[in-house]
Order: sequence, then C-alpha cells, then structure tokens
Amino acid sequence: MFEYPSFDENNVRLLCKMNEKNADMNMTIFVKRILKGETFSLCEKENETAALLLSGHINFIWNGEKRECKRKDPFERKPYALHVSRNTAFTVEALEDSEFIIQQTDNEKEFEPHFYDPENCLYQEFGLGQWGGAGHRIVSTMFDYDNAPYSNLVLGEVFTQPGKWSSYPPHHHPQPEVYYYCFDKPQGFGACYIGEDVFKSKDGSFCCIPSGKDHQQAAAPGYEMYYVWMIRHIDGDPWFKTTRFVPDEHMWLTEC
Repeated sequence: MFEYPSFDENNVRLLCKMNEKNADMNMTIFVKRILKGETFSLCEKENETAALLLSGHINFIWNGEKRECKRKDPFERKPYALHVSRNTAFTVEALEDSEFIIQQTDNEKEFEPHFYDPENCLYQEFGLGQWGGAGHRIVSTMFDYDNAPYSNLVLGEVFTQPGKWSSYPPHHHPQPEVYYYCFDKPQGFGACYIGEDVFKSKDGSFCCIPSGKDHQQAAAPGYEMYYVWMIRHIDGDPWFKTTRFVPDEHMWLTEC
C-alpha cells in the first residue's frame, strides 16, 4: 500500500504497472528523471497517457505542436500537463534536468490531445474556515469526468498546508487511487492513513489506495506537503466526486 521507491538505472521511479506491480490500481504510473539534452518519447497502442511536469524546464512536443514549460518545483504552483489518447505520439525534450510523472491506463477511445497550463488550471483553496483551519489545503484538478468524460483517468494536485489535514474527513470510493508525495523541504514528512493503517509520507514516497478504503492525510508542522492524486475510473462507474463517509463516525464533520 505504501512504498519509498528509488530511481532505477534508467532514471525511472516505478509506482504501478498494469497487470504487474500494484495491479489492482489498474494504472501504470512512474516518475521519469531526464537530463538536459535528453528526450523521452511515447506512443501507446492501447493506453491513454498523461504527463505532468514536477520540476525542471522542458518542451512538450506532439502533432506538430511544441510548448515550453518551466517549473522550479511543484510548490511554484505552475502546472503543465499533456494528456493524449492511444496512438498519439509525444516527446519530452529536456532544456534542463527535469522530472515528470506519467499516468496511463487502457482506453479504446481516441481523442484530441489536451494541454494544461497555468492559464487553464484553476487552483482552489479549501478549509480556511473549517475545523479551525485544520483542513487548509489548495487543490487543482487538471482533468476529471467533468471536463474529460472521454478519459478513464483523473489527475490533480493537492498542497496540504503545514500542520494541516487534507483528503478529510476520512472517506472512501470504489475507484482505486494513487498519491505521489513531494515536500517543500527534503526532510519534510506527514502521515498517510489507509483504513486502519498509518504510514509516514516522505519526499518521493507514494501510496496505493484500494477500493473502498478510508483515506486521509496530514502534514507535519513546518512542512508543506504536495501530492499528485491519480484515479482510475471503474468501467460503468466513473469517479464523479463520489466520496463516501461512514455515517456513524465522521459524517457530522461535513456539516461543520
């Protein structure tokens, strides 16, 4: 459920692989580190693919388009992501040493590529006046069922403020979900709750949240916690902001 993976000899940090590692997530997810002057290309025959810049300076290149993207780190809150269907080739060209995360799943539909940047990604602030400010977080959704009903994926970012909680109250949904964590300082840490288990979240760690498991997050005081949140819709049952709470326990918090 929770891992602290390293980069391998190909500068890949693997989180999930369909039909192999963490197969119940039904996604392939990995972080790729690319050095200045290198390129990375993909063209999947069966999978749709999203690529989100975490840090660095790159060009996204696809179908004759080229977009330059620069992000010191996730905490700059300047999201750049490319989302393509199967049979669509794209290339990442490194202008500086960079890192990006790849999210994939099977999808027989073909759709036009979509590019997300600070101009069309909305950051929303939640929790300032709730529970004494204990739930203060900043959230961005690149795409979900609202704006990409043709996709089998959801991709977004959460910035949990120091000493605060996110993905709260404890909730669950039938669709599998993966979080990938970064902290604004390398020694930063937090807590990840999955069901009755608690894990120490650290920079570069990730969690896999199985279907139906309650999950919530906390950041240690002094450290801002960022995570990429990635959901795979269930066929015939897409995630449509369908979070569910245990009525006899924490449901009352939704009314505070």
